[in-house]
Amino acid sequence: MRIGVTYDLRDDYRAMGYSEEETAEFDAEVTIAGLCDALTALGYQPDRIGNVRALVQRLAAGDRWPCVFNYCEGLKGLSREAQAPALLEIYDIPYVFSDPLTMALTLDKGMCKRVIRDHGIPTADFAVIYRLEDAGTVNLPYPLFLKPIAEGSGKGIDKNNKITNAAELKGTAADLLTRFNQPVLVETFLPGREFTVGITGTGDDAEVLGVSEIVPLAGYHGDGYGLVNKEDWHGRLDIVGAPPEDAKKAGDVALAAWRALRCLDGGRIDIRYDANGIPNFIEVNPLAGLRPEYSDMCFIAAREGITYHQLIGKIMASFRKRYPALKGE
Repeated sequence: MRIGVTYDLRDDYRAMGYSEEETAEFDAEVTIAGLCDALTALGYQPDRIGNVRALVQRLAAGDRWPCVFNYCEGLKGLSREAQAPALLEIYDIPYVFSDPLTMALTLDKGMCKRVIRDHGIPTADFAVIYRLEDAGTVNLPYPLFLKPIAEGSGKGIDKNNKITNAAELKGTAADLLTRFNQPVLVETFLPGREFTVGITGTGDDAEVLGVSEIVPLAGYHGDGYGLVNKEDWHGRLDIVGAPPEDAKKAGDVALAAWRALRCLDGGRIDIRYDANGIPNFIEVNPLAGLRPEYSDMCFIAAREGITYHQLIGKIMASFRKRYPALKGE
């Protein structure tokens, strides 16, 4: 079966003049090549489309696909991850991963946490700063943790995100508002251990792939799993299999959040313990990194004895179950 593949290639955007930080969420060529190799091994015929603008051009030219592996993050806007799936829905083309509603909801960390909280799933108390003046209305106990409301890959998280007083709150909020031109999420700081949970499947069929613990080392940068720690973790952190009891606790919360947010096919959820050892939802990545031997999802799969091709196979099996009419293709 022919399958289109949408994606954002980091080198393409860097060639346009975008910075390292601006392109941090986008993919290396090795990721897209590995993904297409896996799809080929599974019996598909990948057709590399590229980013959302390339998708628009291909659709306008009359190109169509039986299905699309949508791995497109988008570049602009608080709903950028919803752009490619929305286009595909307009043309009635089935696609892998979550729909536009879930993509837009989960990218906005404040809106996402409201849904999680309404479902009774533990998550840190929070506020949202839209303008610098809003910093004076935050009524949460210190310490607090600040981050951009709609970024991934740890962007905006460095040494100044954990704050202990009103002056630091205002200073960090001003910096993030200016740098990212979007609201700032303010959360009660969670002082406990941090985990990331890989999930495959949809709804009742969703299951925990595995759970990693993020263990800070002497070189850990700041107080969160931010961009510096993610891109060069050597000497900064260890990524290890979570002990069984912790894996069960973190996995249960992550799976509940996955289903509450109606995420599809595969992704990753971050969990952190509060002061009482209760696992709290931090955020979800419905387009989790899939770079072989590099991304958290791939680390989890490898530790569980699942090859890269088998991981993509699990994601595709969930997709195909949602579209039974494609079985004959």
